[in-house]
Amino acid sequence: MAEPTFTKLTDLAAEKLGGKVLSCSDDFFAEKENLIKPGRGIFIADKYTDRGKWMDGWESRRKRTEGHDWCFIELATSGKIHGVDIDTNHFLGNHPPHASVEAAYVPLSENIDFETVNWKEILAKSALQPGSQNFYEISDRNIYTHIKLHIYPDGGVARMKVYGEVHKDWSTVDASEIVNLAAATNGAKAVLCNDMFFSHMNNLLMPGRGINMGDGWETKRNRTPNNRDWVIVKLAHRGKVEKILVDTAHFKGNYPDSCLIEGCEAEADTDFTSTEIEWKTILPQSKLQADHEHFFEDEIKAKGPFTHVRLNIFPDGGVSRLRLWGRIVK
Repeated sequence: MAEPTFTKLTDLAAEKLGGKVLSCSDDFFAEKENLIKPGRGIFIADKYTDRGKWMDGWESRRKRTEGHDWCFIELATSGKIHGVDIDTNHFLGNHPPHASVEAAYVPLSENIDFETVNWKEILAKSALQPGSQNFYEISDRNIYTHIKLHIYPDGGVARMKVYGEVHKDWSTVDASEIVNLAAATNGAKAVLCNDMFFSHMNNLLMPGRGINMGDGWETKRNRTPNNRDWVIVKLAHRGKVEKILVDTAHFKGNYPDSCLIEGCEAEADTDFTSTEIEWKTILPQSKLQADHEHFFEDEIKAKGPFTHVRLNIFPDGGVSRLRLWGRIVK
């Protein structure tokens, strides 16, 4: 079954983006923090702990009283939720039969009293299948910062994905302020690439430096002479680029020989494969090194304004992070 279109949006709950699991009613068998880790979780047949079978997810004990289990998650950034994936991967005889989701907008603070928070149900009590990705579209388009996952009555969930649009109040950002226009936490999104065989293009825009070689964008080895791989990024806001970082952290025997960065102004639904798009050179083709942070400022040719950029790498390889600092243009 094809995944819903909302899965192409940002996972607002992802640990990699900055999401946090704050508390839960019970995580006796498997820790709540696993819910927002990358991937779908793994299964190790002969791995046990002093509490029972080790599972890669959140799993509560068998409930012998009235009620059900729940978990609070703080989203990495406020946003509009379009859909959720309540993934019961590997939970076959121990999955919850049903789940529901509530959401709330809470100004961030260290001491949140969740008992007094105004929760709104965005997914009514719905059936879950074992060992499956359970996709549900969310029609509510309010802005939220936290969710509460309810499972009925108990059991295990491998991962909780919350797909949506990052919300940033750009009216509070002054035109003179330098911001990272390519930050996922600001709303930037990798929209298209010609190849991401080894690792996903969205990793380029994540916070921090990559933790390993899998935490970046890497293409397959290409034997075509003069090959060029590319990825297109929708900037968080239309703006002018003033400083660039291309980070090849952990890419040592597979970093690109060089890169070139271009920019354009385009609508969100533009066909970026069209030859009619006017790409302007931001950074001319420049040599790269292994496992290195490459900063470019004086080398920048065209600053924009741009809405999209295209990172070209020659001939192939991996890049961990792309940063594009600049000023927004309204």
